[in-house]
Parts: sequence; C-alpha cells; structure tokens
Amino acid sequence: MTRHTSPPPGVIFLPARQGRTYALGRMSAVFKADGAETNDRYAVSEWWLESHSGGPGAHCHEGNDEIFYVIEGRASFLVGDVWIDAAQGSFIRIPAGVVHDFENRTDKRLGLLNVFIPGGFEQKMPAIVEWFTQRTEARSA
Repeated sequence: MTRHTSPPPGVIFLPARQGRTYALGRMSAVFKADGAETNDRYAVSEWWLESHSGGPGAHCHEGNDEIFYVIEGRASFLVGDVWIDAAQGSFIRIPAGVVHDFENRTDKRLGLLNVFIPGGFEQKMPAIVEWFTQRTEARSA
C-alpha cells in the first residue's frame, strides 16, 4: 500500500471540526459535503446547539428527506405535532413534507449529524445566517 499526501479524486476528508461553518446565534452549522461535491445528491452537515437553545423553528422541506443522528448530548425533535426526546446515538429520518424542528433543552451542548437528500440546502445558508443575525439584533434592541 502506498501512502498518499492527499486522498484519491472524489474522496472528501476533513479533520475534526473542519468544514464550512455558519454561525446562527447559539446554534452553528458545519457543512462537510454539499451539492458541489456530491452532484446535488445529498448534503452532510453538523448542527451544534448550546445548552437551552432553540433550533431553526418549525419548518418542512417539500422535496427533501432529512436524516439526523445525535452525536453528542440529547435532542428534542418536533416531528409533525409530536416531540421526541433523542439521546446520543439516536437516529431519526424525516420524510419530505413533514413539519419538524429540533432543540436543546439540556444543560449540555448538543451535536447532530444531518444528511439532506437531495442536496442543495447549503445554498440557503447565507440567507438563513442573515435571518438569524437580524432576529438576534432585534432581540438586543
């Protein structure tokens, strides 16, 4: 086996805590792979919420399924009109068109791995960051 200084073409390797980061108040997103790298087949991201933090707010994606895996902490997921508590290691698939949200209701940091199918969600991130910035500024005023 030959040692390479970089992975073969098409392979994405990111060390821990690396990726395209978006600050959203007490929540942040780190995109690991997105449409440009996956031909819009999927996007992979981490979502981090500080203790006692709300998520993005109830919403749905008409043409996209989402998968979440709790990598750290305990999440509360809204799925339809039901809240589900999900401990570290929990998995949830949310089909297209289902209203959902997530929150951190605990004293510890929450980390979620997200797969968005098909990809393209990352294109909305600059507008989402702007919305969160305006919302935070309005609360401070």
